[in-house]
Amino acid sequence: MKKYFKLLRVEQWVKNLFVFVPLFFSGNIKNLDLLTKSIFAFIIFSLAASVVYILNDYNDIEADRQHPEKRRRPLASGAISKPQAIGIFIGLIAADIALVFFAQTYFHENLWKFATIVGFYFVMNVAYTFKLKHVPIIDISIIAVGFVLRVLAGGYMTGISISQWAILLTFVLALVLAIGKRRGELINAQVSGKTRKALDGYNVQFADIALSISVTLAIMCYLMFTLSPEVQARFHERVFYTVIFVVFAFLRYLQQTLVYNRTESPTKIVYRDRYIQITLILWVATFLIQIYFKK
Repeated sequence: MKKYFKLLRVEQWVKNLFVFVPLFFSGNIKNLDLLTKSIFAFIIFSLAASVVYILNDYNDIEADRQHPEKRRRPLASGAISKPQAIGIFIGLIAADIALVFFAQTYFHENLWKFATIVGFYFVMNVAYTFKLKHVPIIDISIIAVGFVLRVLAGGYMTGISISQWAILLTFVLALVLAIGKRRGELINAQVSGKTRKALDGYNVQFADIALSISVTLAIMCYLMFTLSPEVQARFHERVFYTVIFVVFAFLRYLQQTLVYNRTESPTKIVYRDRYIQITLILWVATFLIQIYFKK
């Protein structure tokens, strides 16, 4: 089963946890009905993301075979054949559509907004796979918009409204991750001497500047989010102090990227770096205390 999990990139499903953002920050995480809806949203979005990953790997088979790491992917390595990949691709689309209809019947609600978001995510990524990933700036912007769509999907599924600061914060945070990934690819290209079209229009200096700007914007957005009247009223004015965890996490990420030249994807850095993991745990724990024990 390992090769199929790799094809679906199950480890990347952690990105889809963003669908729980509206539930978490609204203080309704103990609401079983809303939690169930968010879980459905997570599963549906994860399957949609896997469909996109399969399409991308299928389209990039030859290029991946020339890459030192991507050549190990199931399609590039031959562990999974093209017909098998096509069959899984079609099966996942059918399963996703069936889950949307099942959720609509199960919850007795019209989920057309949620379905539209998932559909738009798929169409946008199809365009990204075949054309837009080769257009500088547009490519990383699409990645960032994908995270915003995850948050919106969680909001539409649960009926929870999302603040403008939360949307902007999500976009900028995802932009940081996308730029960091591009920078890692640029460093690898310098070492191996092999580049690819997706890196046209970028260099390390530009990536460093863009990364610094994006991190600054992300911290400012989070700061404004914690200071917004609705957040202060919902939690406690002490929520402002969670900025400390956010600043530390970003500084650690910049250190790993700019000082130690960690070239793996941001997701892998989060999986492997104990300092960032501990910071995230403390941040989540602090918010849980603010939400449920604010008195």
